[in-house]
Amino acid sequence: RRRLLLGVNVMLVDHNAGDGGFCVVKGSHKSNFKMPSGMVDGDKYQEFITQPTTKAGDVVLFSEGTVHGAMAWTPTDKQRRTCLYRFSPATNVYGRSYFGHEGGGWPKAMYDDLDEAQLSVLEAPYANRLDRPNIKDDGSIEITTRNKRKQQHDQEVFGTKYF
Repeated sequence: RRRLLLGVNVMLVDHNAGDGGFCVVKGSHKSNFKMPSGMVDGDKYQEFITQPTTKAGDVVLFSEGTVHGAMAWTPTDKQRRTCLYRFSPATNVYGRSYFGHEGGGWPKAMYDDLDEAQLSVLEAPYANRLDRPNIKDDGSIEITTRNKRKQQHDQEVFGTKYF
């Protein structure tokens, strides 16, 4: 069966039993029920929350439709280190932006020293029909955009730049 939202967690340090870190509610990607109150903070239903034991270099694949998160990190002799990748079709994303310039996101100061090419690599996944910076072979940036009629339609109908 085709999955549209794939999460990939690359473990950079060992995650031993009880260490905390990545956790998942097995089978929740098939559930039609809202997560019970108290589960999100781990206060209740801990018997359904699994923290996989992994070694540095292990890769955990999971559906983004699965209830997942991170338990409190307990080791005091090492930091929790992972690389989290998310894959989805260009037309299926989590939000309008991962940046602070459109609400939420990281502090703007994190982007102060980045050039246009570096910023474009950090763009959230979305279709090229939106105003998207594309890196050309020479390292310069070219913006692809939608036509003015579609932009005006979205502004008039939805009150936003993009629907």
